[in-house]
Amino acid sequence: MGIDLAYAMGPQPGGGQGSQMWSFLPIILIFVIFYFLLIRPQQKRAKEHRKLLEELKVGDYVLTSGGIYGKITGLRDAIITLEISDKVRVKVNRGNIAGVVKPDVMKTD
Repeated sequence: MGIDLAYAMGPQPGGGQGSQMWSFLPIILIFVIFYFLLIRPQQKRAKEHRKLLEELKVGDYVLTSGGIYGKITGLRDAIITLEISDKVRVKVNRGNIAGVVKPDVMKTD
């Protein structure tokens, strides 16, 4: 008969290495897409937030992550003192500052 059973089940000559490379290509493409759509923008936002926290100064009006508006009256390494009303001050962690707001947001009617 021509081909023995043992030879028929063996690897095909010349096609082994190239086909393995093509089988990993979709996984690599998925990782690249995840990097540009999810990981990179999240790192950029985190970098901007760190820069915002470093540039805080006394007199800035801020919004905390809990939704409290206040004026910065004191700064330490990790603790910020906010005045949220006349003679009402609270201390918050620097990481809980969500952003800087305009002073006109603080005005009440």
